[in-house]
Amino acid sequence: MELKQYAQIVWKRIWIPVALVVLVGAVSLLTAKTPPPGYSTSMRFTVGVRPQEVPGQFNYDSYYAWLSSEYLVDDMTGLVSSQMFADDVNRHLQEMGSAAQIPPGSIGGVTIGGKQHRILSLTVNWGNPDELADIAQAIVTTMEQDSTHYLGQLGTPGALIQVIDEPSPPAQNPRSLTQQLDLPVRLLLAAVAGVALAFLLDYLDTSVRGKNELEAMGISVLAEVPKQ
Repeated sequence: MELKQYAQIVWKRIWIPVALVVLVGAVSLLTAKTPPPGYSTSMRFTVGVRPQEVPGQFNYDSYYAWLSSEYLVDDMTGLVSSQMFADDVNRHLQEMGSAAQIPPGSIGGVTIGGKQHRILSLTVNWGNPDELADIAQAIVTTMEQDSTHYLGQLGTPGALIQVIDEPSPPAQNPRSLTQQLDLPVRLLLAAVAGVALAFLLDYLDTSVRGKNELEAMGISVLAEVPKQ
């Protein structure tokens, strides 16, 4: 079958894909729910281990301290998503008089940690900008006041955690790619389904639609009556 014939099949029942696209578009717009806005803030901490210098002796303690700091940042990245860290952040939020509370055990869903040498970067996402500012400040307080507790459990009591970038002002997150492509993908699938349905109806149609079909069946065509 030639491309022209395919186009004729689709054009003959063009109302099917058009109707499906309009129907899906209308239903999607009527049932669409605008997702609540999300906000994010980020902050950075430096993590270091004090080298144990011995006066008058050369050693590699500075190198090992630098290397240990990198491993320590990696451990801290996992620690910030723990329930213990969430409980401490919630405790500081209560002390601040904030109503925000991060669910214990699920802080990994709102806090993402990353490591770059001896720099610990945290990004926090939350639905309320005022509560997000309180959460960010509580995280900074937890890092500064409770760091010895965490570092002691990691076997590095001589380490220090310092804030190098204060939490940024809460900024609204842009729409995700999934939200942006949701309606176009639905319309595209509706158009594809409409075209497929048009071909299916054409396949099930047993009527004769041209002299080519008669000649394919071995019947000679003597004349044709034009439509107009």
